[in-house]
Amino acid sequence: MKSKKSWKEKLLNSKNLPRVEKISEKMEKRWGKGSVAIPSPKEIDDIMRMVPEGKVITFDEIREFLAKKYNATLGCPITTGLFACIAANASIEDENNGIKDINPYWRTLKSGGFLNEKYPGGIARQKERLEKEGHSILSKGKKYFVENYKEKLFKL
Repeated sequence: MKSKKSWKEKLLNSKNLPRVEKISEKMEKRWGKGSVAIPSPKEIDDIMRMVPEGKVITFDEIREFLAKKYNATLGCPITTGLFACIAANASIEDENNGIKDINPYWRTLKSGGFLNEKYPGGIARQKERLEKEGHSILSKGKKYFVENYKEKLFKL
């Protein structure tokens, strides 16, 4: 029986990434023509780790950075979000193992400054950690976002 990979193992499994691919015909309706930069999980983790206390970053900024870095039309929205969740779970795994220098995943927001319900502990944990760092969290219906997040964006 195959044992389940840890989040850390998933984070370090590059799967022949990063790479740039032509946007397929199937995806052209959604993304347009051109190329897409597909990062590695570790690359997303590295970017997330750069964000200092008091600052935030959104998936949009990360994807824009990746597109420029790889001279692509866009950074992949699917893998960026997926790999951010892997990095967040690996961070919790590290924290549970007594490691102090963890990825501050809670500083990485969804588009529009919204909190990510898919992070470990959901909105509640991300909200708690952001508020501890001095951010104000507001709600819009059932969604939560960082107040004035654009003023607090970390520039890559």
